[in-house]
Amino acid sequence: MRAPVSELPIVFDDTSVLAGSVTILDRITLTLAPGAPTVLIGPNGAGKTTLLRLAMGLIQPTRGRVTWGGRSQVALTHRAIVFQRPVMLRRGAAGNIRYALATAGLARSKRDARVDELLALVGLAGLGARPARKLSGGEQQRLALARALARDPQVLLLDEPTASLDPAATNAVEDVIRAVTGRGIKVVMATHDLGEAKRLAGEIVLLHRGRVIESGSAAAFFSAPTTNEAGRFLAGELLM
Repeated sequence: MRAPVSELPIVFDDTSVLAGSVTILDRITLTLAPGAPTVLIGPNGAGKTTLLRLAMGLIQPTRGRVTWGGRSQVALTHRAIVFQRPVMLRRGAAGNIRYALATAGLARSKRDARVDELLALVGLAGLGARPARKLSGGEQQRLALARALARDPQVLLLDEPTASLDPAATNAVEDVIRAVTGRGIKVVMATHDLGEAKRLAGEIVLLHRGRVIESGSAAAFFSAPTTNEAGRFLAGELLM
């Protein structure tokens, strides 16, 4: 049997994204390797969402290239992305997951068991029949995570998954992220919450004006940042 093809590492090789004359990402050289979550931080407009979309393959670089496991042309089969405000389908929570399983090609006979497993994983067991659009914001975000996990991704990309959530809902989402990481799925997420970054990250990537200012282990970043910009950002100063 052939070994399963890996999406990792995701490598950005001198990669830029331009929108007309505006540079969104500027000559990014970065490797997203297997292991603990990589957390993207930086001020608004730093390029975090664009980097996630590029990692997912939803957009193409203007210059440079992105490779997944050493390949530049890879289907989206083993990657999934959850945006800050996911859209809920007009059906129950279980129906949302069942739809994702169908699009992923899972046999109909296996879907009910998988739905139950995913609902339990994200802490929504017993809520399968509840209309998805009547769930709380935190519950909807966890349901969006369950839908993404229906694809059995090797890489899960998250754009501000706890933005606007209260502390309890934030904790619940973070628990799901820890559980997912424990299953060997590579999580790459953007957040504005430095406390969350400290709690979850194995690696930090600080972006500013579309450039990687600093990257490395989260422990080293928070204890001894090596750039002036990183020190100022951690001190709560506005990066200009």
